[in-house]
Amino acid sequence: MESGGEEVVVKKKRGRKPKPKNEEGQQQQVKTPKESKRSQQQHHQHQHQQHVNANAEDKYNRWKAVVPVLYDWLSNHNLLWPSLSCRWGPQLEQSHHKNRQRLYLSEQTDGSVPNTLVIATCDVVKPRVAAADHISQFNEEARSPFVKKYKTIIHPGEVNRIREMPQHSNIVATHTDSPNVLIWDVEAQPNRHAVLGATNSRPDLILTGHQDNAEFALAMCPTGPYVLSGGKDKSVVFWSIEDHITSAADSKSGGSINKQNTKSGEGNDKSADGPSVGPRGIYCGHDETVEDVAFCPFNAQEFCSVGDDSCLILWDARAGSGPAVKVEKAHDADLHCVDWNFHDVNLILTGSADNSVRMFDRRKLTSNGVGSAVHKFEGHSAAVLSVQWSPDKSSIFGSSAEDGLLNIWDYEKVGKTTERSGTTASSPAGLFFQHAGHRDKVVDFHWNSYDPWTMVSVSDDCDSNGGGGTLQIWRMSDLIYRPEEEVLSELEKFKSHVLTCAAAK
Repeated sequence: MESGGEEVVVKKKRGRKPKPKNEEGQQQQVKTPKESKRSQQQHHQHQHQQHVNANAEDKYNRWKAVVPVLYDWLSNHNLLWPSLSCRWGPQLEQSHHKNRQRLYLSEQTDGSVPNTLVIATCDVVKPRVAAADHISQFNEEARSPFVKKYKTIIHPGEVNRIREMPQHSNIVATHTDSPNVLIWDVEAQPNRHAVLGATNSRPDLILTGHQDNAEFALAMCPTGPYVLSGGKDKSVVFWSIEDHITSAADSKSGGSINKQNTKSGEGNDKSADGPSVGPRGIYCGHDETVEDVAFCPFNAQEFCSVGDDSCLILWDARAGSGPAVKVEKAHDADLHCVDWNFHDVNLILTGSADNSVRMFDRRKLTSNGVGSAVHKFEGHSAAVLSVQWSPDKSSIFGSSAEDGLLNIWDYEKVGKTTERSGTTASSPAGLFFQHAGHRDKVVDFHWNSYDPWTMVSVSDDCDSNGGGGTLQIWRMSDLIYRPEEEVLSELEKFKSHVLTCAAAK
């Protein structure tokens, strides 16, 4: 990869050079016999990185000191290799104190061992069950006892993005460093051992249609078995998985993907070797790489996309292959992410390399792209990598960035002041909680639809800790997000209880 361009730098920071957690920090071994301008620049960059790391360490220590106050539950899981995506899957079991749920993540390696798609189980502790001393005394270098690997799939190439299908709990899609989207039936796939020389697992279905690599932009439709993708070919591609589901398989297994007649567990080094299906539509309107896509939650024919051309485009498949609305200069730099509100069809979030999140109201956008954001949220000091609306409340959303922070926002709080939060008095408008448990860029996170205030987040730690990644499952204290009147009433009862106990002694 060549260096110098802003786009290339961003992509490197999204995990282009993975390293294992236990590898020695070879990034800093930059020595040349001649004092060239290049070596001086590298020296200054190294000094700057040391300063950044020191500030990050101080920030992390301050965060860890207040964990028992801000969190109802927190679980830290050390990853040997970075994971660029993390997703909640279906709930598997329910018990009195915790629920067992599927969790998807990946291992992005340097080639010494295969890249993998990991299917894990996670014991999600219920609210107000975990003790304060337990959540504050986690071992940062250990693997969480709440997360257990269930199955490993040897993935053809790195796993850049994982998306689950709401209609079929066993089906997930992955983006890799190729033009294709890979579809996996995680229950039907055999468990594999990720050892050097092992053949790749065979995808259950391959979605073709891109003319160049499509690495990050991937979405599953909440209302039907549809998949959306964007890539370096500047196009948005739309598929229906039903185009490759036979009626016999549908009647037997509730919509399993039809496979080729191969022995279970047979792998192949070519990801293109397997059943494939072409697109229902290809949509052109971007001038640069498409970085993210999202479906309208209420209509599979409407979707949106963002890209390195700084544009937000709304599409309507019923109106042809051109943009329905194109918003030029939606941000002042490349757009990395987009999400469509689950509860309000008019609200769309975008995140950018300009460090900001913007909220657009599609009713205020015209056909020639004239329009501006409803609000600009500025609480990050580096490029925003992911934005997601809460599945529980229409005004709540999260954003994660290269600054190592995962911010939780409430746009209804814009213009209002509040002191009851995990933020400071000088916090940006709308910001009411800041998760600072990661030491490096937070590349992905996901709200839990079964337990809406429980989050999973993952950081790529190659820049700060020399390699690997960190997975965290956490839930802020309900005293932070519940209505103020309820919280004050509960605290008053607690105060009365303490006084009563003190008087009885």
